[in-house]
Amino acid sequence: MSSRENKTNPQPVNFWKAFMGSGMVTFLNALRVFVVNKLLAMFLPPSAFACVGQFMNFMTMGQATSSLALQNGWVSLSAQNKDNLEQLKGVWRGGFRLTTFASIATFAVALVLCFTVPLESFFPGIHPRLVQAAIIFALPGVFATNIITITASVMNGLGHYRRWALINMVSSLWQMLWVAFFLYSGRLSVLSIVATQSVVAGIFAAQIASRAGFSLREIRKSALDIRAPWLSYALMGIVPMLLSPVVLTFMRQTVGDNLGWDAAGIWQGIWKISDFLTAFFSAILGVIILPRVSAKMTKSEFWGMFRPIFLKTMLLALVAVLILYFGRSLLVAVMLSSSYAGAADYLPVQLLGDFFRVGGWALGLVLIVRRETKKFLTLEICSELVLALSTYAFVKLYEFNGPMMAYALENFLTLVASFVLVSRLKWGEK
Repeated sequence: MSSRENKTNPQPVNFWKAFMGSGMVTFLNALRVFVVNKLLAMFLPPSAFACVGQFMNFMTMGQATSSLALQNGWVSLSAQNKDNLEQLKGVWRGGFRLTTFASIATFAVALVLCFTVPLESFFPGIHPRLVQAAIIFALPGVFATNIITITASVMNGLGHYRRWALINMVSSLWQMLWVAFFLYSGRLSVLSIVATQSVVAGIFAAQIASRAGFSLREIRKSALDIRAPWLSYALMGIVPMLLSPVVLTFMRQTVGDNLGWDAAGIWQGIWKISDFLTAFFSAILGVIILPRVSAKMTKSEFWGMFRPIFLKTMLLALVAVLILYFGRSLLVAVMLSSSYAGAADYLPVQLLGDFFRVGGWALGLVLIVRRETKKFLTLEICSELVLALSTYAFVKLYEFNGPMMAYALENFLTLVASFVLVSRLKWGEK
């Protein structure tokens, strides 16, 4: 077999081994989300819980702009260049410098906005000084989260799965302990607790990655500064990471303005349950799909690798959705609190949307790895517009059922559109 054939033929995927291995780490990440949200739901009334969700959205936007949302790029480009160390370090140097410039700009803008924007309109019932303090605390928090994301992604791309797992698992455990300690001790405001939960974990992640050769000192040694491949990943990452929290803020504001902020808090709880499921599948699919898809594959090679993964993933998603559907009352009680009991009545439609979302994400990862920038961005922008507009319309027509119906519709249309786009991609020929 020629060297060219070795490069183009995909390695066989042991789906269940990869699923179980990454699933354990992803479960711990999901447990972190559960514990943090459970603690917040126990300590906060629904209106305050909605404000915390609002703050988390702003932090997500900060993470998107400061990191340029290059997570998938760090995985894919590390995997593609790991056999050429000089090229690899040049790619890392380019990505690091782009991230540095973006972080400086993001933090400067955040400092200006926190003293000029009417924060009380976004965080009703919370003193603006507490919000300003939380935003300032969030700057090192966002930086630390970026370190965790980048180092874990590089370890994934290089195939250092034990280090990838260690970074993710320790980071999750530390964040849970951080939030629990400060909530119980009352030494920080709730927003400041959320803002700083990743700081210590970021230092740990940097130390683990440096032992595998990924460190600032090693990156600086490179004479190359390769930035061109990052541009597509930046666009495909930053647009959805910015659009999603903007749309979620719009949805929350729409529910709050039309149905009250207690209703917005209930919707926030439903969305967090939804995130618990979809984050689990998206993280696992990122480990399974991102390092394996290449434009050099032929069409038959791609579908031979991807089709079994897709079908097994959808089957598992269906099983998960059915389990959550039949146990939805217990699920709400466990993940939230008795104040959110009414959420169980509205979960079925949201879970249907989750099922469609898993399939759309699997297909979307193919577009990301292939750097189909225009197709991916068109799909993302259209799907977010559908979600926002249908939420506004459905809240007026169906009241509290509206956001969940809009979510299911948007994800179904995205799944269909993603399948059409991937089916029409051109692949390499032998």
